Amino acid sequence: MQTLAHIIAGLDTISVSGDLNQNIEQLTFDSREAIAGSLFFAIKGTAVDGHDFMSQVIAMGCSAIVCEVLPTNLELNICYIKVANSSEFMGFAAANFYDNPSKALKLVAVTGTNGKTTVATLLFNLFRSLGSNVGLLSTVQNQINEEIIPATHTTPDAIRLNALLRLMVDRGCEYCFMEASSHAIHQNRIKGLHFAGVTFTNITHDHLDYHKTFDEYIKAKKKLFDEVNEDAFALTNKDDKNGMVMLQNTKATRYNYGIQHMADFKAKIMESDFNGMLLNIDGEEAWFRLVGEFNAYNLLLVYGTAYLLGRTKEEIITKLSSLGSVKGRFDYIRSNNGIIGIVDYAHTPDALENVLTTINKVRTGNEELITVIGCGGNRDAAKRPIMAEVASNLSTRVILTSDNPRNEEPDAILDEMSKGVPAIHYKKTLRITDRKEAIKTAVSMAQSGDIILVAGKGHENYQEIKGVKHPFDDKSILNDFFQLFQS
Repeated sequence: MQTLAHIIAGLDTISVSGDLNQNIEQLTFDSREAIAGSLFFAIKGTAVDGHDFMSQVIAMGCSAIVCEVLPTNLELNICYIKVANSSEFMGFAAANFYDNPSKALKLVAVTGTNGKTTVATLLFNLFRSLGSNVGLLSTVQNQINEEIIPATHTTPDAIRLNALLRLMVDRGCEYCFMEASSHAIHQNRIKGLHFAGVTFTNITHDHLDYHKTFDEYIKAKKKLFDEVNEDAFALTNKDDKNGMVMLQNTKATRYNYGIQHMADFKAKIMESDFNGMLLNIDGEEAWFRLVGEFNAYNLLLVYGTAYLLGRTKEEIITKLSSLGSVKGRFDYIRSNNGIIGIVDYAHTPDALENVLTTINKVRTGNEELITVIGCGGNRDAAKRPIMAEVASNLSTRVILTSDNPRNEEPDAILDEMSKGVPAIHYKKTLRITDRKEAIKTAVSMAQSGDIILVAGKGHENYQEIKGVKHPFDDKSILNDFFQLFQS
């Protein structure tokens, strides 16, 4: 519980009318959750405007409202706080309500198109193995030391985010590693947070259904770096063509990492196979259990971040080399008769190309590479034909199938994907709408030594169809068919 005066202390307001000494029990921007003692934030969303629900929350007992537009008739005994931007104000207010937990942690954000989950999770596992109390906020799950808290968004809303950070502080966490999605940055979910460091993986085609243009997508990522404090570090990928753009306006201390160019943190791939790779990181060689150049970048970013947080080169490399892959990210299994199965979250053209290129570099060329791939519904449609083109160019066989169709018709999505398949690859491309049947077909086609990539859903344990999430786990289903066909 906090007083309303405490919650808005130091924050910019346009006008305040009403009692600031009242006690606030909870914060909410969802009118359905409003109760007596709530501070309600009227936020203009993409589909719903919270201003339309101010009368409703008052009827439910709410006596304090943050809004951008005051109602025509002000209710007595209601405190109205008018601000320029409700969602931005909510971030700072939530931080105040929970006594600014991010200032009591070394909070590091990871942004970029691909690799966020792997980097954040590896950092969490690394610092846990180094004996620290650590929090994790990721696409797969939120975690406080060994306690797992299910995740519903890549980055939670500002209220939930600060509540989790407060819980981490109360549990004795020293560090927290979090993914910062472009949606979260653009929607001000991370406003009011104090970062020890901000990091960048890469940026490629994604989320244009939301950001509309690639330039706007870049700006959303860059906003994280633009707004960070001067006592933080900013670490970016020098090999990405937009990597150094992230640092242009930042007040943080600037660092970079790379494989192709000279950088503050440098790595070189010495050897690579399906069991892992030998990396030289800043002059130290070690065998790591992750596979592929994209994971070399992820490992290098983890190394650089840990170093900037005060860990020594030797302890970082020793512990990092013992860590395995992250669930749903190049998740590797082998059947008893020698078929290799790989499940990966790759859901962008660049991520898919990275995974397939990695597999092709490791395989001898005599094996079949069978790719099962779909695209999600109600998401960036422009990448659908590109995904199919990448898959057909880099695989020996391709099965186009359903992903999470959501509210779209699966066959309509496959129609758009099919347009990207070059004519020369028609014969090696199948179209099977049912994802389980597609995986079964891939296994039935494979011989010993062949490789099956099931891409797009990774760690997800459901398939979303018409608003309903049905149980579906790519790795479990792939493994079931491995057992079936070798028995």
